Amino acid sequence: MTETTVGIGGAAESTDMVLNIGPQHPSTHGVLRLRLVLDGERILSAEPVIGYMHRGAEKLFEARDYRQIVMLANRHDWLSAFSNELGVVMAVERMLGMEVPERAVWTRTLLAELNRVLNHLMFLGSYPLELGGITPMFYAFREREELQAVMEEASGGRMHYMFNRVGGLKEDLPAGWLGRARDAVASVRSRMDVYEDLVLGNEIFRGRTRGVGVLSTGAVHAYGVSGPIARASGVDFDLRRDDPYLAYGDLADVLKVVTRTEGDCLARFECLLEQTVNALDLADACLDRMDTLAPGPVNQRLPKVLKAPEGHTYAWTENPLGINGYYLVSKGEKTPYRLKLRSASFNNIQALTELLPGTLVADMVAILGSLFFVVGDIDK
Repeated sequence: MTETTVGIGGAAESTDMVLNIGPQHPSTHGVLRLRLVLDGERILSAEPVIGYMHRGAEKLFEARDYRQIVMLANRHDWLSAFSNELGVVMAVERMLGMEVPERAVWTRTLLAELNRVLNHLMFLGSYPLELGGITPMFYAFREREELQAVMEEASGGRMHYMFNRVGGLKEDLPAGWLGRARDAVASVRSRMDVYEDLVLGNEIFRGRTRGVGVLSTGAVHAYGVSGPIARASGVDFDLRRDDPYLAYGDLADVLKVVTRTEGDCLARFECLLEQTVNALDLADACLDRMDTLAPGPVNQRLPKVLKAPEGHTYAWTENPLGINGYYLVSKGEKTPYRLKLRSASFNNIQALTELLPGTLVADMVAILGSLFFVVGDIDK
């Protein structure tokens, strides 16, 4: 006979509990899974389990020509579609040694900043929602609607714009569009104090976020964290200032790199909010400059079959969520031999293994939401 002893009641207290958050869970922004080991209410270790949305975009790039991969690249971070397109076309243009017309450069800069505002507004509304405050989400969508209207008028798309082309843009902006864009920017700016008063002025929100989920500067460097999350931990780095592309070199006096030193959830939200206001300032500066530009082309004439010369290059951009990098290798064909995508959310989310241990389960949602990630951007 085999004798088995079963622990009942108090005997279970000496064992750790493994809890799965997700992959289908309201707090995970999508199909992300967190495997937590708990001791009571305290998290001992955390492992992000990713890949549920993986569609093999990098492999698909190899079977598409340089015009077609723009469509694939625009979708991994669905809140930053314009910025995603930008990185790909900039890499191809660099391989071709192609100069983009001035009008296209300024239009790209303007639309990239409007896209940044759209991205940030989503998180400015959804983060308080995860902590129990539903009202900011309605305000955020009201603001987004105004900007989406002008983006849709210019490109035809509300989320996936498909407006960038190798050598410039699909077409010029519609007549009178600059005035309507200026009105939309002014309207959104006039209501940004809502988030200052409604969210940052809320003592419950501050109590849930101040001193919670502190990410050290060392961890930022170790995990390759970038964007507003890194700047909230005191890392003063922004590609728009430190390695200017598009028209950012001419916007140095308007561009403000927002940083904090606390590195907690509250600091990350404050950075995001200030960066949104600055993106509106940059959009206004672009509109001012475009008012003075003479009419001209917005793209380059391309051959029927576009082939990049043999070689490799790396293009990176300061996307709304952090640094996006594109490593392009060409064998002289009409399709890339290899196009490696370095997405911001993929690196940023790894910091959860450092942030969550030692915290309470109740703080897990506050920390997770403050990393401002898109699951498609993690999984690609």
